[in-house]
Amino acid sequence: MDEYPEPVYEAADSALDPRAELSEFLRTRRARLKPEDVGLPDFGRHRRVPGLRREELAQLAGVSVGYYTRLEQGNGQHVSEEVLDAIARALRLSDAEHAHLTHLAKPKQKKKPAGRTQHVRSPLRTLLDTMEGGPAILVGRRGDILAWNRMAAAVFGDWAELPERERNWARLVFLRTEYHDLFVDWQDKANDVVAQLRLDAGSHPNDPRLSALVGELSVKSEEFRRLWAAHDVRDRCHGIQRLHHPLVGELELRLESFHLADDHEQTLATYHAEPGSPSAEALRLLASWGTDATRAGTGAPPATRTR
Repeated sequence: MDEYPEPVYEAADSALDPRAELSEFLRTRRARLKPEDVGLPDFGRHRRVPGLRREELAQLAGVSVGYYTRLEQGNGQHVSEEVLDAIARALRLSDAEHAHLTHLAKPKQKKKPAGRTQHVRSPLRTLLDTMEGGPAILVGRRGDILAWNRMAAAVFGDWAELPERERNWARLVFLRTEYHDLFVDWQDKANDVVAQLRLDAGSHPNDPRLSALVGELSVKSEEFRRLWAAHDVRDRCHGIQRLHHPLVGELELRLESFHLADDHEQTLATYHAEPGSPSAEALRLLASWGTDATRAGTGAPPATRTR
């Protein structure tokens, strides 16, 4: 079994506070709903805060105002699955948001520490090497990039040239200028990265490396601070990725990702182009250029960007 050393992030002052995370998540989900969205009358009274009032949400969920208030204050230790389901329905949560709420309200004791070393099995590295038609990337906790194939290096840049701590999607997207230029829909990519980090935080609130990463990005990127404060969560497993590659121009790739059966904290992300499309021809050209394309990567030297 191959070992992937953990990146050395700056020390965190403290772990993320699960009670505060639960409180803010419920508050932000409630704030995005209006009475008319959920079939309640709006009498036009002045609202001091946006969205539904606590008593309105409690009414929709079929719980007392006091019970819901205690939950929104972060006291979720004894809440039942049935009540969480009712609140999730009232808030119109997605499946990912519902799972995140459950993790925050009823955290499970992990059998393995969150800061443990991440491993990449040798057969997975071999599998990546045999996937020659498009980029393939193995991603671990916190968005750490654990392993990749040659086409991933040709499209996204040669991560082997980066220090281990830099091989992380959040750090790449928010702190490096060339990735801002690479992604045509940079804001969508940024939203996805932060939403996935939020899911990780819900599952591993005591992960010191995640806390340190969030702290560092919050200091260095105004845009990251804004998105992190929104408490959005999303687990994007497929979709379209549009890129502007410095060598071959526009690329439109389809993302499909899969959690490993023996380790759900690792995800295999694959990208392919529609057969016969200009993007497919562009990938073919990158593959034919071999190491020249890999060295070009994103076409820019290491740089940082504060947003």
